[in-house]
Amino acid sequence: MSTIEKNDIVTIAFIGKLDNGAEFMTVTQENPMKVHVGASEMPPTVETALLGLKVGQTRKVRVSPDEGYGPRQKDLLQTIENPEFIEKIKPRPGMILSLKVEREGEEHQVPATVIEINDKSVVVDYNHPLAGHHLNYDITILDIQKSS
Repeated sequence: MSTIEKNDIVTIAFIGKLDNGAEFMTVTQENPMKVHVGASEMPPTVETALLGLKVGQTRKVRVSPDEGYGPRQKDLLQTIENPEFIEKIKPRPGMILSLKVEREGEEHQVPATVIEINDKSVVVDYNHPLAGHHLNYDITILDIQKSS
């Protein structure tokens, strides 16, 4: 039976969890994911952990925040002081808003999570929701297509 090598196309199913047990992603055997090993489609720690595995084997892998979505950045928090905005949107903590930001002279729509609200302002967080978290993967190998 063949084992996974660099450049193979591997079909996997996995559950991704945070350290507190909360699931952030599930890829089932019925709707699996194909990964080109060595093409940086997944964090390097995950790709390295796949090497040498066979179909049917499982592996648990832990990815650091630096290798995942990076550390949380305080400069990505913004206070919006706009009572009309608050009245119109009626934001709640945890709500994800699509806000316009300007970068290099161009406007972009980006997601921001509401983290705090008071009568006159809203604090939003532009960090990726998984930033600052360790990511724990429980991966099952479903198929290996050898590189030619």
